[in-house]
Amino acid sequence: MVFPSLTAAYGAVLALLFAGLSAWVMARRLSANVLHGDGGDAVLLHRARSQANFAEYVPLILLLVGLLEAQGASRVLVHGLLVVLLVGRVLHPFGMTAPANSARQFACRGGGILATFAVLVVAALALLLRLA
Repeated sequence: MVFPSLTAAYGAVLALLFAGLSAWVMARRLSANVLHGDGGDAVLLHRARSQANFAEYVPLILLLVGLLEAQGASRVLVHGLLVVLLVGRVLHPFGMTAPANSARQFACRGGGILATFAVLVVAALALLLRLA
């Protein structure tokens, strides 16, 4: 078994991104004076959902990719999956705050979640194939 150092490095970068998303949510909470929930503030709702979406997907994907890396998967595969994940997670919040049905919404929100979902599926399938 190999220590998943690539996954650890990307995990650290993704953790910093999550901290930034959290600060973005907290800043809106303070400016909108909303302590719980979204207080009916659409901007806060979009920011909070961006943060929550990150929290819903990233930990499981990091676990899957880390297991792949520990099982000896190629560095190219691991880097590829993690770069796509990082790009997807950076794009997603820009799409969440875009005007409805705008090109930015489709490109960033849609592209971000498609990239994230693709990494989830590819990592899961690759891990299953390695274990078969």
